[in-house]
Amino acid sequence: MVGVVQVQSIPKGTREFEEKRAAISRAFSEKVPKEYSLPEDLITNPPTDVSKIPSTCGILTPGELEITENYDAVGLAEAIANQTYTAVAVATAFAKRAIIAHQLTCCLTQWYMKEAIEQAKQLDEYLAKNGKTIGPLHGVPGTYSSQGCFSSTVKDEKDSQMVAILRSLGAVFYCKTNQPQSIMHLETTGHYGRTLNPFNITLSAGGSTGGEAALIAMKGSVLGVGTDIGGSIRGPSAFCGIYGFKPTTYTLPMKDFLPTPFSAELNVLCSTGPMCRSLRDMNLFMSGIVGAKPHLLDPRLIPIPWTGLQTPVSKPLKVGIINNDGFIEPQPPVKRAIAWAKERLSDPKYVEFLQIKDFKPYAAAEAWSKIRRMYWPDGGKMTKDAITSSGEPVLPLTEWIMKDAEPLGMLTAEDVNQARRGRDNFRCAFAESWQEQDVDVVIGPAFVGPACAHETAFYWTYTSLYNFVDYPGAVFPTPIKAEAKEEYAAGYVPLSDACKHVKELWEVSNFEGAPIDLQINARKYHDNELFGALELLKGVLNLG
Repeated sequence: MVGVVQVQSIPKGTREFEEKRAAISRAFSEKVPKEYSLPEDLITNPPTDVSKIPSTCGILTPGELEITENYDAVGLAEAIANQTYTAVAVATAFAKRAIIAHQLTCCLTQWYMKEAIEQAKQLDEYLAKNGKTIGPLHGVPGTYSSQGCFSSTVKDEKDSQMVAILRSLGAVFYCKTNQPQSIMHLETTGHYGRTLNPFNITLSAGGSTGGEAALIAMKGSVLGVGTDIGGSIRGPSAFCGIYGFKPTTYTLPMKDFLPTPFSAELNVLCSTGPMCRSLRDMNLFMSGIVGAKPHLLDPRLIPIPWTGLQTPVSKPLKVGIINNDGFIEPQPPVKRAIAWAKERLSDPKYVEFLQIKDFKPYAAAEAWSKIRRMYWPDGGKMTKDAITSSGEPVLPLTEWIMKDAEPLGMLTAEDVNQARRGRDNFRCAFAESWQEQDVDVVIGPAFVGPACAHETAFYWTYTSLYNFVDYPGAVFPTPIKAEAKEEYAAGYVPLSDACKHVKELWEVSNFEGAPIDLQINARKYHDNELFGALELLKGVLNLG
């Protein structure tokens, strides 16, 4: 059996369920060559920071280290196109690094190196025969995340629309990454195990797309796909110090993502988007997917042409800075990151094209209360039934996110209708507040802190707010990292009971080494303008 680092146990289910889990682990292990296994003593006694182990463990060749460490998706595609590397060499390097990353963080659910190399061979043959690549992602290794509880597992007979587009662009698929039970945690914990943060394994890698974030942070991938209905792209990307983008809904295709509909989307729509190593990777992904005209096959999609980083921006760009949302004061390293960004943006040399002002999000506490109920118009019954039907235990964070809605039970159609009215009234009030504060984009926290300690991902308020109002948002790395023994400011006064709880959580855990991302948001359907702003801010904020 291939060993996988786990630092905290997960509640056990019935004997039959645990036997099924064990069978999954055995089947996974049987596909992994012995020479790719890490030493047992490393698995049982790992360092807190495992991010450097892939480059020092000796499993990867110098050439494979160069491939996996020195390129983003754009650079890798160029290197394959000019034949610096073959697609086979790239697929081999990333598949090997992915399985190393999995042993250290439990980031994968499936790994299919053999199939990836076969696909890469076909791409190399195409390039040799035609003298050009099959598409902009020719030979670029990509990943795609699977869904929640054991009983929801299905064998897909065909690609979803998104995967079909990525495949047509030349992307190579070699693994699937871990997600949490119910796909509704900001921590990735489920029947495949608990995904760990590469920079501090006592912390979460985020969720729901936490396996993806950990894999990219470990340089086992350059580009992956996440989904986001409360922060599931932005949260894990921020926890792991990478780039992630949640577009406005119905911008990118989600056709055939889920075999059954999710009732939360009666009022809170899900979005899909890229997780990657650079700003230009996000742009490459958006350009490729939108350029494939997915709206021709899915009439729900809005055919907005992608101009991305080339979008002109009116100057001065008006940037709002969020110090707190009026509900939860961010933990100390996030405060330092905001101060870092504000200081750089306020430099007098940028005054001709930047106007910086403080911004206060409208009614963040109200949005959090409303969205938690709207996630579960059935009171969570369908999800809980699906989980327990296989003997799987309902995990604590699943209970947590459902607890406000569960007592209400199954809502009537009129209940849902009234909830929608409340949502739309809130959206209008939010837009009015944004307009009154007169900003083009806002920059603020991506989460209440750095990556949270395991089983404490309680408050997603800084991301879920933008799902509720359906505004696009991206997260980007900063040079700030959490330090040992950081303390709250002496004059701290809690903004709410939740705020007080967040401080208590800070004081009982070790966050040292955790990276800090910040979030940038724009108005609904202003996705292109958001990227135009990012291009303008690239030099100011050292965006890669």
